[in-house]
Amino acid sequence: MKNWQKRVPLKKTGRHHSKSGYRLSGATSKILKMKPGADASLKKVFASIGAPDKKPFIPDRFQVEALHAIESGDCLVTAPTGSGKTWIAVKAIARILKNGGRAWYASPLKALTNAKYAEFCEAFGAPHLGILTGDRKENPDAPIIVGTTEILRNQLYDAMHRGEGLATHFVVLDEAHFLGDEDRGVVWEEIMIYLPSRIPLLMLSATIGNAHQIAAWLAKIRTKKCHIVEEKKRLVPLQPLFLHPSGSLLPLVAPHSHNKKKTKPHKKVQAYLNMPKPPLLAPPRKLPPYGKILRVLDKYNLLPAIFFLKSRADCDNALNLCAGKIRRDPTHQAALKIRIDALTAGNVYLDKHRQLDYLADNAVGAHHSGQLPAWKLVLETLMQEGLLKAIFATSTVAAGVNFPARTIVLSDSDRFNGRDFLPLSPTEFHQMTGRAGRRGMDQIGFAIVLPGKFMDIRLMAKLSAAPPSAIYSQIKINFSMVLNLLLSYTSVQIKDLLAHSFAAFLIIQNRRRKFPKNKSAETRKYLENDFRRHLNFLKETHFVANDGVLTDDGRWASQLRVDQPLMIAEGFRCRLFPGSDPVLLAAIIAAFVNEREMDSKFDKSSLPQDLADAFYKIKKGLRPFVQKMYKRGFEIRVLYMRPAAAIYSWASGQSWEETLAIAELAEGDLAMLILRSADNLRHIQALTNVFPESAATAKQAVKLILKYPVVMDNENNGE
Repeated sequence: MKNWQKRVPLKKTGRHHSKSGYRLSGATSKILKMKPGADASLKKVFASIGAPDKKPFIPDRFQVEALHAIESGDCLVTAPTGSGKTWIAVKAIARILKNGGRAWYASPLKALTNAKYAEFCEAFGAPHLGILTGDRKENPDAPIIVGTTEILRNQLYDAMHRGEGLATHFVVLDEAHFLGDEDRGVVWEEIMIYLPSRIPLLMLSATIGNAHQIAAWLAKIRTKKCHIVEEKKRLVPLQPLFLHPSGSLLPLVAPHSHNKKKTKPHKKVQAYLNMPKPPLLAPPRKLPPYGKILRVLDKYNLLPAIFFLKSRADCDNALNLCAGKIRRDPTHQAALKIRIDALTAGNVYLDKHRQLDYLADNAVGAHHSGQLPAWKLVLETLMQEGLLKAIFATSTVAAGVNFPARTIVLSDSDRFNGRDFLPLSPTEFHQMTGRAGRRGMDQIGFAIVLPGKFMDIRLMAKLSAAPPSAIYSQIKINFSMVLNLLLSYTSVQIKDLLAHSFAAFLIIQNRRRKFPKNKSAETRKYLENDFRRHLNFLKETHFVANDGVLTDDGRWASQLRVDQPLMIAEGFRCRLFPGSDPVLLAAIIAAFVNEREMDSKFDKSSLPQDLADAFYKIKKGLRPFVQKMYKRGFEIRVLYMRPAAAIYSWASGQSWEETLAIAELAEGDLAMLILRSADNLRHIQALTNVFPESAATAKQAVKLILKYPVVMDNENNGE
């Protein structure tokens, strides 16, 4: 990946210099023999390790306060990860259910939604629960619906179009800080804008720095008070540590410096940073000795641990370094094996998994998006049950997946956001460290910083005491949004609706605080101008009439709530898609879903003739429309043949291994391509009245591609 080459190590020269990083002089810096040790000041800290005494559950102040607050308005709860925010939702939903009402619980990730569904089934009973994730559609008329935020947003679109209210009496938005997510924050903001004010809104969030701004905005647009309930104290205290390359654990932060504006590293850490040639954990371009590090953690009773690494490959390769390095307990090994056998039974893709031996022999696993969803679920289950010693994971685990540990270990102080490497923000740091310390199982949690090429130790010391980051509007205009709003509103009304955005609210606040006028004016007009730009193109291409009303084509195109709705709509309008062949339709749709360059070294001569004909037909047929979009400045995605060939193989009945060979993707990436293709096909199913043959074909295509090992049997029902 070219972007990885842009990563600049911390060194003495260059704009990223900090004394806290390695000054890379690998030829002369020593690699020390690692021997477990700890600073004397940590003796008392380590003595406090253990489970707290069992006590009857008594809700915390903030939990009770939030339950009272939601009775008289909306409520934004901000509290550290693992502090018990879900308890508030469960009690509030139970109250709604008791009064004969209905509730909607929205979360950002399908995995988290599935986990909450299982948790809520235990709390309320399965007959009262439904789940809507795109991949799963079960009991959709149940009084309690658990689903993804995108599904909730789409239901709001449909309700507005029908002129009806959303069929619920209460909405919970979990992980509400996603409002500030660059890619998906627009969905959270749309929900907050469109949700009828009669429906109480409970937002559960990690700690955020501008909760009062968000509450003030919501109170303005929803004409009701938005209560703020804040809990800043961690339920399980966190002890930040530094692992010296010798194997000694040191306090990361100087005593009492948390109360100062500038948190300072501990004097022994500072001494290490000031060395002209500090010793290294590993030679340049080599991974740290994770097996030896685990020995250190094991000696001081700091396991289980989650290691956050920068890449999938590092997570996988870390497993090799653990072989034979970890102390084994025969009783634990036997219990682990029994549980692994139970979780993988009947799944041929799991009981032969290439990493199964590492899991069974060393109680360690690699968790990242390149893994099959079912394999990740096995790891999550084992971690939650306390049977694993360590998980090596990418930073995506920090958001949404619930398997806390006693310790988290950080190797890097930056994070790749898909485009660039950026220093960790306070929110990202606190999300990661929020996994350290298990409620009811630990009296203290630990965050260990490893020295390394891309580690700014001074920054990590500051982040350990930094206040949470503020989050800002990420609303952006897209064709799906414009089409769906035009179903229910005039263009003038939509401009008024956009004036309700968090972005517009922040602009007004900034202006009052005398921010630069030119910047404020530029931002103030952006949404309106971008809306007009999208609207004009829709008029030009006859999805919208000159009077601003959707044409017939615009109305059915609004049902395509996908990444490239206009491209797919134009394909159907021009009769370019395969009409009656579900294998071909699934394959061609996959080309629209794919976001990466995939045709390098792809032998197109081996392509089945019917797929080649269908692919070139749609590519040639869409060329005039693509050129028109390009001239108007809209993003264009290239259609690649390899993803189409991979899905053709899978839908045709070829094996998983054969399909992987064609795709040249990691298992998790291929599974994601299939799942997203199925999402797009489901939207095509909605076009029954206009393209009945294609809608029926799309339904068949979904069934062809949603099968083991991508989904479990009971998940292939998302009609």
